Amino acid sequence: MNLRLRVVSVAASASASVSALARSVAVALLLAGAASAASADAGPAPAREPVVDIADVERFYAVYDAARGKPDAQALQRGYLDSGTPALRQFAAARIGTMQRLAERIGERPQAYEKARACAQRLPQIRAGVRAAMAELGRIYPEASFPPVTLAIGRGGTGGTTTPAGVVIGVETICSADWLQPDLTARFVHLIAHEYAHVQQPGAAVETPGASLLYQALIEGGAELVGELSSGEVNAVHLRERTRGRECEFEREFAAEQGGSDLSRWFYNGVGDARRPGDLGYWAGYRIAAAFHARAADKRRALYELLHATPENAQDLLRRSGWRPQCGETAASASRASASAIDPLEGGLKRRA
Repeated sequence: MNLRLRVVSVAASASASVSALARSVAVALLLAGAASAASADAGPAPAREPVVDIADVERFYAVYDAARGKPDAQALQRGYLDSGTPALRQFAAARIGTMQRLAERIGERPQAYEKARACAQRLPQIRAGVRAAMAELGRIYPEASFPPVTLAIGRGGTGGTTTPAGVVIGVETICSADWLQPDLTARFVHLIAHEYAHVQQPGAAVETPGASLLYQALIEGGAELVGELSSGEVNAVHLRERTRGRECEFEREFAAEQGGSDLSRWFYNGVGDARRPGDLGYWAGYRIAAAFHARAADKRRALYELLHATPENAQDLLRRSGWRPQCGETAASASRASASAIDPLEGGLKRRA
């Protein structure tokens, strides 16, 4: 398979949505997963744990610090790019351009690169967290594949980029996404865990025009559940807080609209406002996926079915989940059920209630 260099960009601002940032990383990982599968057909079996390379970020900040935060193009070329990983050089060709352009961006947005330093200091913990999460993913879902991930510094606006060397994550972009989880290590680990779940979903790798809201919610909700089971938390944790006390209202709306194909009120609609959060489809889909998983006797089979959701079987998965809006007695029953931890494989990681 010839993998063309694929790039997805996202604005790193307060108005960016969880879906916009996540989609940039998701497409990168999905394409890298496809490349990994193709190379597996032609050679050795793919790695059973992810390679998470942080050396490029360390090189960048060595150059940055030596120049007291004002590196010129020559210093960046010599100390960052020329000695960097193949993934960094491919990332630079696709998204950074010349080191002169990177030097200019650092001068234009010095605060972004100072802020990214806080994330850079957490990279050993992030790498350890991702490895632990992926080890758990391999345990609960032995079919999982793990494309390599390189963390690097770019010109901002790129959450994830696929190259022939794997996936590059733009550290400065995700570091600026303060509307996600406030803890920086958790932000990276849970985002990457969510997107690795998408790598396992055949449906996430293809466009499905006209697919239902329910199907899209199962794709994202399934990834949220698998990300939680592998890393200990969902990616869009802010939605839990923003929907508290209004579960009945939002779930009734979702139930009324889930069979249609209009995603505009549920996905890719920004962060929302006090009246209605954006990207509520992640939250609704997670609740359906969690209900399906909790109800299943065979947890491994349940994960397989959720990860292989299709437009054709979405309604059947919904029916078998037993999910319905949490209103009145339904809410009380769900509250009692959530008091018990969910065991993904009858022993192991517990889902936080």
